[in-house]
Amino acid sequence: MNIEKFLSDRFGMFIHWGVYSVPARGEWIRSHEKISNEDYQKYVEEFNPTNYNPKKWAKIAKNAGMKYAVMTAKHHDGYCLFNSKYTDYSSEFYLGRDLIKEYVDAFREEGIQIGIYYSLIDWYHKDYPAYNDLQHPMRDNKDYSHYNIECYVNYLHNQVEELLTNYGKIDILWFDFSYNNPEGLPNMKGETWRATELVEKIRKLQPDIIINNRLGGDMRLDNPEIYAGDFTSPEQIIPAKGMLNNKGQILPWESCVTIDNSWAYSTRSNDYKSSKTIIRTLVECVSKNGNLLLNVGPNAKGEIPKKSIKVLNEVGEWLKENGESIYNCKSSDLERPEWGRYTQNGKKLYAHILDRGIGPICLLGLEGKIKKARFLHDKSEVKIDRPWHVSKSPNDAFLIIPSYELYDDKDTVIEIELL
Repeated sequence: MNIEKFLSDRFGMFIHWGVYSVPARGEWIRSHEKISNEDYQKYVEEFNPTNYNPKKWAKIAKNAGMKYAVMTAKHHDGYCLFNSKYTDYSSEFYLGRDLIKEYVDAFREEGIQIGIYYSLIDWYHKDYPAYNDLQHPMRDNKDYSHYNIECYVNYLHNQVEELLTNYGKIDILWFDFSYNNPEGLPNMKGETWRATELVEKIRKLQPDIIINNRLGGDMRLDNPEIYAGDFTSPEQIIPAKGMLNNKGQILPWESCVTIDNSWAYSTRSNDYKSSKTIIRTLVECVSKNGNLLLNVGPNAKGEIPKKSIKVLNEVGEWLKENGESIYNCKSSDLERPEWGRYTQNGKKLYAHILDRGIGPICLLGLEGKIKKARFLHDKSEVKIDRPWHVSKSPNDAFLIIPSYELYDDKDTVIEIELL
């Protein structure tokens, strides 16, 4: 996948899943509750997702209009959902299943681009810094003072090589995450990971892969590091003006957002975003030249929650009618209108009407520049006119919508063909 393909696809599924779905209190449970490897082991032995069927997941993603997916191969707890010759702390050892291979095969069969998430940090590995580390579950325990960062980074490199060698073409590699440690410990970022060497190896193994920005570089710089990434990945926020470098130029970006208020499955999380919110979030991303990576957290049985599926199905129904205004689209040079947002693909300008308001809908500065306008969902005509009461806006065009009830209160889209 090149970056242009990535940005044309616009909408992807993020999947946070692993042993932490058993306690069901979020993927950071080990750090938040300071759980040792020994105490976490009961969850490792219990994790047995008998209902895991990634073919169902792939169909859910495809039906939702998602074009790519990213799944956690290893999260911060260190447990691997793939077969690795460098550790027995894996689904292959405990379950006899390579859960990542099953995911890759199923999503590839549906024509969905394949992404793999790999945590740079590891709370299980004996050589990873623990005592005094900012994040580690054993950060307050002096018995965990030993570490060997070089040995751990060798392990990291070896596992990335496995992931990029054993599953065919991988489209996206999604690292997480880098940070600064207190004095006396290595900063877990950049060349601590031997990031230049790692990226060179990745490019050699998978020449067409794209990589996010979380190895610790900075894409905003005039001369960014080789490991700065191909796209930036803001989390749980949509940047006010998209993502820009230090010269004010647009950077490729993707916002990762949860469907409820937790990345991993949590019985405490019941605050689901509505399909209306998700659709408007997706539109906002595209209107700022960005993508949306929407997360789901399957449960310990391997099932995507029914509430998540309901929201995804509703988003998919909207995209079946309005996908032209999302896929292959980007921002418009026009100022954001007060009634909604614009997306654009060449001469096709898409007006996303979020707030109907009173009277005709004003298109600032577009008088004499429009060939025709149609509702996107059924291609029916929308009249362009200048009624008597708009005489003081000579440069503006107006859409005449007869009803004050929008066709779709989530987002009614009008396709405007420009001259």
